[in-house]
Amino acid sequence: MATFVSLLIILLALLAVQYRRPSAPGGTVGSAAVLLLGTLLLPLGGLLVLLLWLGFVAVAAVANLDDWRRRHLTGRVLTWYRTVLPAMSDTEREAMEAGSVWWDGELFSGRPEWSRLASLPGDRLTQTEQAFLDGPVEELCAMLDRWQINAVDRDLSPAVWTFIREQGFFGLVIPQQYGGKGFSASAHSQVVLKVASRSIAAGVTVMVPNSLGPAELLVHYGTEAQRAHYLPRLARGEEVPCFALTGPEAGSDAGAMPDRGIVCHGEHDGAQVLGIRVTFDKRYITLAPVATVMGLAFILDDPDGLLGDPGELGITVALVPTDTPGVAIGRRHNPLHIPFQNGPIRGRDVFIPLDWVIGGRDGIGRGWRMLVESLSVGRGISLPALSVASGKFVSRYVGAYARVREQFGLPVGRFEGVQEALARIVGNTLQMEGARQLTLRGLDQGEKPAVLTAILKYHATERMRQVVNDGMDIQGGAGIMAGPRNLLSAIYQALPIGITVEGANILTRSLIIFGQGAARAHPWVLKEMEAAADPDPEAGLVRFDTALKGHLGYLASNLAATVLLGLTAGRFVGGTGPFAAEQRQLTRLAAAFALVADAAMLTLGGDLKRREALSARLGDVLSQLYLASGVLYLAAQPGRQPLDEASRWALQDLLFKMQEALLGVLRNLPNRSLALLLRIAVFPLGAHLGPPTDRLGQTVAGLVQRDGPARDLLTAGIYLPEENEDPAWRLDRALALADTSQGLRRRMRSAGWEEVAEASMSGEGESLLAQYEALVREIIQVDDFPADLAAAESAVNEGGSRSAG
Repeated sequence: MATFVSLLIILLALLAVQYRRPSAPGGTVGSAAVLLLGTLLLPLGGLLVLLLWLGFVAVAAVANLDDWRRRHLTGRVLTWYRTVLPAMSDTEREAMEAGSVWWDGELFSGRPEWSRLASLPGDRLTQTEQAFLDGPVEELCAMLDRWQINAVDRDLSPAVWTFIREQGFFGLVIPQQYGGKGFSASAHSQVVLKVASRSIAAGVTVMVPNSLGPAELLVHYGTEAQRAHYLPRLARGEEVPCFALTGPEAGSDAGAMPDRGIVCHGEHDGAQVLGIRVTFDKRYITLAPVATVMGLAFILDDPDGLLGDPGELGITVALVPTDTPGVAIGRRHNPLHIPFQNGPIRGRDVFIPLDWVIGGRDGIGRGWRMLVESLSVGRGISLPALSVASGKFVSRYVGAYARVREQFGLPVGRFEGVQEALARIVGNTLQMEGARQLTLRGLDQGEKPAVLTAILKYHATERMRQVVNDGMDIQGGAGIMAGPRNLLSAIYQALPIGITVEGANILTRSLIIFGQGAARAHPWVLKEMEAAADPDPEAGLVRFDTALKGHLGYLASNLAATVLLGLTAGRFVGGTGPFAAEQRQLTRLAAAFALVADAAMLTLGGDLKRREALSARLGDVLSQLYLASGVLYLAAQPGRQPLDEASRWALQDLLFKMQEALLGVLRNLPNRSLALLLRIAVFPLGAHLGPPTDRLGQTVAGLVQRDGPARDLLTAGIYLPEENEDPAWRLDRALALADTSQGLRRRMRSAGWEEVAEASMSGEGESLLAQYEALVREIIQVDDFPADLAAAESAVNEGGSRSAG
């Protein structure tokens, strides 16, 4: 027994040395010191001492004798590595190389520096940006009527279209030198958020030209002549842009697009010029029915070698006016009755000059790189802003509804089942908002974090789905009766739209988040892959050896951290502020994630790419770590204390989900012996993390059932209507009166109606209670229409929608 305890002490001491991530010489000296002290002070048998020292000498030799290691070990490992390296298409390689590594590198390190989050700047807009939000954006929102847009006109009104163009909503990302707004990513996101909180259709109309579209591509990749011609026209709204990428045969697999362009000579403006003749069939293209210019993606071939060597030149993007001969637009899709302009766009034998290619000749074949780099920014702004808008909207108005809607003599928000749903609404909204804000800080600093924006897009749209579904459950029948009074129906209809675009969610979770993250954000994997592909054998061996040595040290350090933090439940690592306990658990699980991810990659190699369920679960852990980072970042900003309990709920929810995802990986690793060892290392004290408690959930649910700073802080940025006939305004007003009014009713029950009613009458003769009860009667009503529903639209136009009695 004494020998076993002594050996355990030595092993733990060796782990403590590796936990510090020493250099090879430093680790050698530290380990030697541990063994020497153990040999001198602990009761170890002679054979065991000999085995420990022989093992130490072998490891020390491999770690420190670089030339010997390269000749006898690394070369063999490199040969094996090349056989297990997963095959990679050109589009996958370009997607992996696009963008930058930012906070995702910190998470993959296994040792995130949480204090860095507090040092990031807050959400600060310029005076010009704030003035635009307070002026034109507010004015636009006041012009929007959800029911009129969605059910009657099935389009934005002509006045709204004119306002959007003339006020520069299509030029948010265009630099000021070209007549655009030149807004930051933060301001761009806030504009989309506020507009989308009023109307999804209007939000999509504003966001698409400023996301993956011609303006964004021209700013970063266009020639100066292309910028000078198009950007001012786009900024003034004289051109309406769209971007044509997806087709019937090529959705997620853009590399399979059948749309081909052929380099040839043709006639343009009465002259024979060198250009491209292209035939294409695209669908799901937002703004296509009304666009005047489109960005067009196709695969370019040069069979006659007119530009150099004959052959396929790759995905290319050109800017094509929609009135070009052969282009057909005008028909519309109907995306779940959310009537933003969306439709097919087709072309047959369309001839375009070479200078229409974005970037000119230098842009030929670079289209996919352009798209994925732009997408790495755009999907971190548009859909997350729309999702957060929905989360804030539901939090504000379903919370108010739960307070003023009564059943069994109590507000429905007092029932624990409703409180559970409200807590999820608040927690998910806070998780979305934290990740949105954190991502925007990176984008505004010039980062293009492709992996993090994929995480944000996926989890924002999924959490939007959860939030809206919970909101519908709370509203019950009132949520499913469409009409001008229904605040949720249009958002509910739109849920699958965000799930499918800018990278379908199943694909994003299964292949992109961990698949790209492991290669891009891991400190050594991409270096190993690049070294293995080096055409110079000697240089490649040296590079691979350096990366492999670093990777093994990283692996040893994460093993040490996982075991030590698991045995101590993370109690002895750093943590500051009100969420120190949650930070310590996040550090523990980050180290465990890094270890398990390495083990999966090491044992499965290229096969991990095909084991999508495993990859998805590993991506879930990485995603929850990032969402937790966002919650911590947001909680560290000044004035956020009213939401501390909501932040705690959000962090505990994410920690529990991380634990469950890690358990899911370990249950499904093919190598069961390795899975068992990892289970012992990661959860030596058992999987002890649980979801947020009911008591905490009830506290969080109460935050949106009171008119106060927590509710206002959580829902900041959405449009708040001032018209007293607006159903959202009625909910805000009723909530403001709820405490006093419900108190008056309680007094009436005990003191008698006449006495209290007389005391509550205002000088103008109208009681506060009467106001409140009139508002509640309006709030709980739903719309009804003529028996012939086809006549409903004309009934609305004539003011014929009435409430059921």
